Amino acid sequence: MVYESLETFLRTGRTAEAKGPIALIFVEDEVEVGTTLRHHLNCGFKSVWVFIPDEMSLPADVAPNVHRIAFDCGDADAVIDAVNRINGAVAPGCWLYYCYNAEYLFYPFCETRSINEMLTFHAEERRDAMLTYVIDLYAGDLDTHPNAVSIETAHLDKSGYYALARNDPATGNPRDRQLDFFGGLRWRHEEHIPPASRKIDRIALFRAAKDLVLRPDHTFDDQEYNTYACPWHHNLTATICSFRAAKALKRNPGSSFDIHSFKWHNSAVFEWHSRQLLDLGLMEPGQWF
Repeated sequence: MVYESLETFLRTGRTAEAKGPIALIFVEDEVEVGTTLRHHLNCGFKSVWVFIPDEMSLPADVAPNVHRIAFDCGDADAVIDAVNRINGAVAPGCWLYYCYNAEYLFYPFCETRSINEMLTFHAEERRDAMLTYVIDLYAGDLDTHPNAVSIETAHLDKSGYYALARNDPATGNPRDRQLDFFGGLRWRHEEHIPPASRKIDRIALFRAAKDLVLRPDHTFDDQEYNTYACPWHHNLTATICSFRAAKALKRNPGSSFDIHSFKWHNSAVFEWHSRQLLDLGLMEPGQWF
């Protein structure tokens, strides 16, 4: 289905009837749109909603399987506003996920288990949100791939990740079960990254709730949604493997000419498999085996 705007889509009433989990894919450019959509369709999302400019086309094999909504991601707050509006339109408790093109969700054992299976287990542990780490991907050879994107030669950092306490601005004390996570290209090239964009944590999977608000730093106003685990034991976490930072660093004239390669001694070929991410400690299976 094709809709001329988010407003038109919301007026149809389809959002209130939609069964989750729902993937919201925001398309910023024409890079790897098809692979992004195919990947998330293969994860088993009940519905995939694509927010894309009018002038861009969708691959013929995926267009019939998604809802296409005309949308411009250019405004800095556009995506956050859209997610909040959708949260208010779907049924409370519906699982939502959001990402951008050239980003790929991986969760423990995703090769053999659907997203619905994973979220069903997560909900049984009384969790309403899941922490995801945005793990930067980049092409191994920038001369061959000057936009830094290559599915076939994708690399990631196998170390260099760290966390800092997240303090409550009202009290100055660390918030319970919350941390700010850093690493990847945003850490290695932080001189080119605004401070507000250096974190790699994103609460990308969450259950819709009345009056819930997603904030520009990818956290929610409900502090329990921002926790990495429940008070009793470790919970599942997931990763979003993303070319977005690499694209931006090579597109921006202020950084592009300073960076001749993203590879370093801690680079590893990305295997496109959850086992590698688990082995590197970049996501947590919790009690799910």
